[in-house]
Amino acid sequence: MNDEPDASWLASRLTQRTARGLALDLSQMIRSGLLPVGTKLPTVRDLAYRLGVSPGTVSEAWSELKRQKIVSGRGRGGAWVSGDNATPRPTRMASVADFGPDALDLSLAIPDAALLPPLREALAQAASAENLNSYERTPILPALRDAVTPDWPYEPAAFLATNGGYNAVYSVLHATVLPGSCIAIEDPTAMRLLDIIEDLGAEILPVGRDAEGPLPAALATALERRPSAFIFQPRTHSVTGQHVSPARLAELGRVLAGSDTLVIEDDGVGDVSTHPPISLGATMPERVVHIRSFSKSLGPDLRIAVLSAPAMVIRQIQSYRSFSSGWTSRLLQAATAWLLTDAETGQRVAEARTVYAERRRALVTCLAERGLAMPESDGLCIFVPVENEQFALVTLAAHGIAVLPGSKCAVRPTEHVRVATAILAEGYERVAEALIKAAQLGDQR
Repeated sequence: MNDEPDASWLASRLTQRTARGLALDLSQMIRSGLLPVGTKLPTVRDLAYRLGVSPGTVSEAWSELKRQKIVSGRGRGGAWVSGDNATPRPTRMASVADFGPDALDLSLAIPDAALLPPLREALAQAASAENLNSYERTPILPALRDAVTPDWPYEPAAFLATNGGYNAVYSVLHATVLPGSCIAIEDPTAMRLLDIIEDLGAEILPVGRDAEGPLPAALATALERRPSAFIFQPRTHSVTGQHVSPARLAELGRVLAGSDTLVIEDDGVGDVSTHPPISLGATMPERVVHIRSFSKSLGPDLRIAVLSAPAMVIRQIQSYRSFSSGWTSRLLQAATAWLLTDAETGQRVAEARTVYAERRRALVTCLAERGLAMPESDGLCIFVPVENEQFALVTLAAHGIAVLPGSKCAVRPTEHVRVATAILAEGYERVAEALIKAAQLGDQR
């Protein structure tokens, strides 16, 4: 088998003529080794002619194989086999490395486990949860609904408990968005959100942002493509640490008012944010899905997030979830509800919020003292501008420090690194010195 199979040869071995059929035939040939990794495939037009189908049919098959991460490149100008495992994989998340025990790993913006509340009493209390071990698909336990309602940023039509924040986004998109649709999302954003959209087979429309949030003009441009959904993080942005100002939120609402795009608000930082929850749901509750995760404040093993949405959207999500778990563990819902109403837990979350802010400011202060001024921010990390991302990563690695490439969090080119601060309890000077060296490429050549 040569590196560039003839279109006639390939067409003679493809038995089906639908887009899905062609994708299945090609994936089987790739898995069997008949088309090994590195093989250049014929152009869409050439193969379509040999098959007697439209170029659009072949292009759709190529798109499905790209979604499975086994074909790469542009279909019109030729594509190539890039993998032999036809299982969808999260490109960004799957490529996060294990840096070993000797590295200072600041690549994950996660809570400090020592600052999370203990779960023993909460789980013991949860053992008496209402309707425990029933197969009834209850959207949310009344106790959890009552616990989140007091500080929810608007009065929604319905609530739903999910298995974490990203599961909530995944479920909403799969229940409401058709493959091939467009989804607008602020850029940069959480890398796992981008993985979820790509897995869905939707086109990503990046919406630029500044210190106050997504840019209204950029959102208006994206809305011209009639996206099925717009995703943003209004309370605390998980990458930049910025939050959407009330004035900017109102501007975004005015832009969105002329569309029918579903608005998905992701509050992933949750209750360790220093800002109060905000939402467009107060003005357009019929179109807003608001998601709050409790992983950062109460612990990731609770796997709990709560979303609010119009009743119709909740029904769509519940219908989609019927293919899998069907509901979120009542035991974990009840434990979360107890923690949210426990005064001691509330104090621990407040203390963690303070510690995270102190650690973030300590590193920002050290950077400022060395000539790199960073804007005021919130959350569990900082987003540091660099002249060259690859140089910065190599330089930091040479100092035994691992960070996340900013490009994993962006659709468009960016030169940043994301540095976790929530788990950085000491050594601020060392990290700041390394970041200064990494950021200033010109003096290091």
